[in-house]
Amino acid sequence: MSGALGIIAGGGELPRAIAQSASEAGRDVFILAINGTTDRWASEFPSEWMSLGEPGRAFRAFRAHGCSDITLAGRVERPRFADLRLDTKGVMAAPRVISAALKGDDALLRSLVDMFEREGFRVIGAAEAAPDLIVKPGIMGRVRPTPKNGADIVQAFAIARALGALDVGQAAVVCEGLALAVEAAEGTDAMIARVASLPEHFRGGPGKPRGVLVKAPKPIQDRKTDLPVIGLSTVRNAHAVHLAGIAVEAGGALLLDRTAVIAEADRLGMFLAGIAR
Repeated sequence: MSGALGIIAGGGELPRAIAQSASEAGRDVFILAINGTTDRWASEFPSEWMSLGEPGRAFRAFRAHGCSDITLAGRVERPRFADLRLDTKGVMAAPRVISAALKGDDALLRSLVDMFEREGFRVIGAAEAAPDLIVKPGIMGRVRPTPKNGADIVQAFAIARALGALDVGQAAVVCEGLALAVEAAEGTDAMIARVASLPEHFRGGPGKPRGVLVKAPKPIQDRKTDLPVIGLSTVRNAHAVHLAGIAVEAGGALLLDRTAVIAEADRLGMFLAGIAR
C-alpha cells in the first residue's frame, strides 16, 4: 500500500464505508464527490466536488492529494451526455465513453477504469480498498437456513448469474423453487418491494417466512467497479416481505456495518449466509 486512496464516490452507504475502513487502517483518503450524487458525508474527508464531465480536473485533484490507487464506489445515474459540462479531457474521452455506455453499464464502467489507468493510476476494487467489508464463507449469525432455503439459494444463484451474464442485474428472490423477482435497473430495494404485491400463496407471510434473496456479481463485470452490497436496509426490506434470509457470494459481496447488520438479522429471525462459489 503506497500513497493515498482516491475514492470516486457515488450515492449510498458504500463509498463512506470504504473511506472509513481505509482511514481506520491508517491510509490517507481523498474523496472525489460528484455534484448531485454524493451525499454530504464526503466533506468529513479531504474532498473536492465536480461534474462527471470533468475527468481532467479529477486527474489533477487525485495527483495533488498523492493518490496512487483509485476505487469507484456507490450508485451513479447514467448521465445525459448532452447536458454534461465537459472539460478538455472530457471532450476527448466523450466518443469512447458514449460508445461504451450504449453497450451497457459494465462496458461503461470498464471504459472509466481504462481512462484512469491510461493516466497512470491503479484502479482497485472495494475488496482491496476495504478488505474487512468482504463477505466470508459461512453463516454470519445465529439463524441457519433450512434444507428448503438451501434449494432456493441454489436456484436463485443460477438465476442471478444467468441474468448477470446479460448485464441485467445482480439479485433474485426465489421461494420454494419459484422465481418471485429479479433485479434490473430499479435496484435491489425496489425489486424486494415488488415481492409484497404478489399473492401470499407465492411467498411468506406474517410469522411464516419463506423464500430467499440472493446477490451475486455479474459474471461479465469487472470486480474493480461493482460488487453486490448488503446493509441494514437490505435486511429490513427483506424481512418486511417475509423472506427467510439472504445469501451472497462469499468473496464477491460487501457487508456494510457488519456487527449491526448481523445483530438485526438475528433479531428478525433471518439467516445471513456467505456461499462459496
